[in-house]
Amino acid sequence: MGQVLVGVDTGGTFTDFVLVENGTVRVHKVLSTPDNPARAILQGLEELGVGEGLAAVVHGSTVATNAVLERKGVPTGLVTTAGFRDVLEIGRQTRPALYDLRVEREPPLVPRERRFEVVERLDERGGVLTPLDPESVAAAVAALQEAGVTSVAVCLLFSFANPTHEAAVAEAVRAAGMHVSASHEVLPEFREYERTSTVVLNAYVAPLMDRYLRRLEDELPRGVPLRIMQSNGGSISAATARREAARTLLSGPAAGVVGAAYVASASGFEQTITFDMGGTSTDVALIDGAITETTDGKIGGYPSKLPMIDIHTVGAGGGSIAWFDTGGALRVGPVSAGADPGPAAYGRGGEAPTVTDANVVLGRLIPEGFLGGGMALDVDAARRALGTVAERLGTSPEAAALGVIRVANANMEAAIRVISVARGHDPRRFTLVAFGGAGPLHACELAANLRIPRVLVPSTPGVLSALGMLAADVVKDYVRTVMVPATGAAEVVDPVLAELTDQGRADLLAEGLPDERITIERMLDLRYVGQSYELVVPYEGDMTTAVAAFHAAHERRFGYSDPGEPVEVVNCRVKARGLAERPNLPRREVDPNARVEPVMHRPVVFAGADGPETRETPIYDRAALVPGARLRGPAVVTQYDTTTVVPPGWGGRVDTVGNLILEPMPEEGARDGD
Repeated sequence: MGQVLVGVDTGGTFTDFVLVENGTVRVHKVLSTPDNPARAILQGLEELGVGEGLAAVVHGSTVATNAVLERKGVPTGLVTTAGFRDVLEIGRQTRPALYDLRVEREPPLVPRERRFEVVERLDERGGVLTPLDPESVAAAVAALQEAGVTSVAVCLLFSFANPTHEAAVAEAVRAAGMHVSASHEVLPEFREYERTSTVVLNAYVAPLMDRYLRRLEDELPRGVPLRIMQSNGGSISAATARREAARTLLSGPAAGVVGAAYVASASGFEQTITFDMGGTSTDVALIDGAITETTDGKIGGYPSKLPMIDIHTVGAGGGSIAWFDTGGALRVGPVSAGADPGPAAYGRGGEAPTVTDANVVLGRLIPEGFLGGGMALDVDAARRALGTVAERLGTSPEAAALGVIRVANANMEAAIRVISVARGHDPRRFTLVAFGGAGPLHACELAANLRIPRVLVPSTPGVLSALGMLAADVVKDYVRTVMVPATGAAEVVDPVLAELTDQGRADLLAEGLPDERITIERMLDLRYVGQSYELVVPYEGDMTTAVAAFHAAHERRFGYSDPGEPVEVVNCRVKARGLAERPNLPRREVDPNARVEPVMHRPVVFAGADGPETRETPIYDRAALVPGARLRGPAVVTQYDTTTVVPPGWGGRVDTVGNLILEPMPEEGARDGD
């Protein structure tokens, strides 16, 4: 066996594997084991026959994400500067629903009785106004022990400018045997509320991540490096992920975006909307030549300032349950049937109607072709589940199933509008990259409703996030607040960036990256003096160029700029990138005469002008679709990791890297099945 790389994506329903060996790609899926995600990973590796020759495992983990979303993190405490105990509660005083009289805020992850103050104070430049009082530190440590916390966030005022006091408090808490997350280590950046929220998130999940990764490392073959996917689209070592677990909060979805960008670029598409529909949720992101990052993300309603890919998530997946609200309207999600018992069609005891059951009733999921025939679907159970919806609506199960699909699609359309139309991007300029176990089932209908001109279905769409992990670079992000006027800022900025660059290069070298594969990106957060928020621009050593880039970026983002206004530098950023050796996507010659024959025909239900319309539909095997092959809808394409639905009026072709490109077909001139 040659060198083997494995990407593992743990999802709410399935755990996905992509194995790359000597350029050959193999995919595999097993049902997730939510009680212990490591069990599904080890089962999958065993079924793949992975042993000797395993060079690395890159893993996208939902441990941290689920802990926050389900409020199941460890008992956490917070130590702050005297007078700032309630910063988590006060927040920004924003009202997410302006006219909702019954709105309820998310309760803070650290309740007030576990938040403690120490006497100290720095000014905005890090100068000592009030020395750190050792007695108050000792009292805080004693109170934390009495409160029974196992993890502590330490976030003192202006510690990003001078970490001395915070480091002393952190050391005292560590000495008492508690896990510590200190803000000057996690996020040395200004904005008190967001910095506190981020370090609390880290403290809340880090011990869980630490235990999980240690257990997984112990079970893996000795000496096999384990890397963890970050929210920013890069990977980090398991050791770093244990300390800075908050960096993994969007781990799996970020890998999906990286994978989508990778396969779409291979087909020549640089402007894409990624559409990742799994069993529990749908994640969408926009790529306009480059992956979009943000430092203003939220996880479960809690702000995180750590860099992450700008992803919008909705609770719509294959396992999303259909239900009726108090007004009698049909709703779908966000509650999911998960992996156990799962949709009714899984035959594991589930009875609630789900999106997957709707697709089974419509004939879009082939019962004997699911997971390559490895898991049979129970059509009768799916019809019984949808029957409850049909009875309430007074329609047939097929009409009810179409209704469920339509509602789920509306939820996902809204998500795509958030990251495109709402931010000034015209969806008609983009290609929809559909992946995840359920994405290709819904993609063409979504694209038609949003007027997106084409859909790209990768060769391994159901496990694209796992492939993205193998295509991801090793990435380290560093930030430091400087807050200086842009005029003459180089004297302050250049030494800070040089220090962060040295730190980034040293950290990557320590992780085994060769120097020739390390690149450094330097950026500045700039804003007009008096503004509250910044824009990130590249910095190549010339402040005049950076300021000009800021004016241009401001014009693009907000529709205006004022080159006469003074500009200030808020933060210095460095992104240290260790370039990955990406798996090759093999290219094959396009055969213009390629013909493809369906493996069977089945009745499949589509929406017609007068309700459900059953069409005798050809079923194709994805493995038989060689480059150059063309097909015309209605059609269903089955493969191990997903099913693709090509509605009437759409057609498809396979390109040189094996991606399936689907587009609306002209009424005339289309040839059936060739």
